[in-house]
Amino acid sequence: MKALTIPDAAMAIPGLQEEIRRSQESRYDHRLHGILLVAQGMSCREVAGLLGDAHSTVANWVRRYDEEGLAGLVEGDRPGRPRRLTEEHLVQIAAALRKSPKDFGFSSNLWDGKTLAAFIGKQWQIDLGVRQCQRLFRQFGFRLRKPRPLIAGADPLQKEEFKKNPPSRKR
Repeated sequence: MKALTIPDAAMAIPGLQEEIRRSQESRYDHRLHGILLVAQGMSCREVAGLLGDAHSTVANWVRRYDEEGLAGLVEGDRPGRPRRLTEEHLVQIAAALRKSPKDFGFSSNLWDGKTLAAFIGKQWQIDLGVRQCQRLFRQFGFRLRKPRPLIAGADPLQKEEFKKNPPSRKR
């Protein structure tokens, strides 16, 4: 019988490993396979080399399995960094965005990322980046609108003369 091979396996392996990391269920199954191989007599280093993980990671799986059984292989919470803004802050920010920045002592007429970051820093001494403030705009359903410049007190006749296209002829 002819041995089966995967064409371009070197390119396929990272994609397959990424697919394993994509969901909690597949990561759990991956750990189960690692424990099974160790139970069949392979060392943590051999299993790690085979599965593409660090040997210390496989050793941690084995230790957790010994201590907690299958429950030790279930992934715990991945909470990430705590939010700096509370729900109360978000409510106040949403209310402030419906007013003019001038109402809060800023010189600009419109809210933008820099102005919102300055507002949050002034109100609560929280340093947020401009991009994070722009995300808040989207979260609250706002979109960026820049006003078109308007020349104050412009003479209508001079404006017509300045235009590139000649006035349209009436038919």
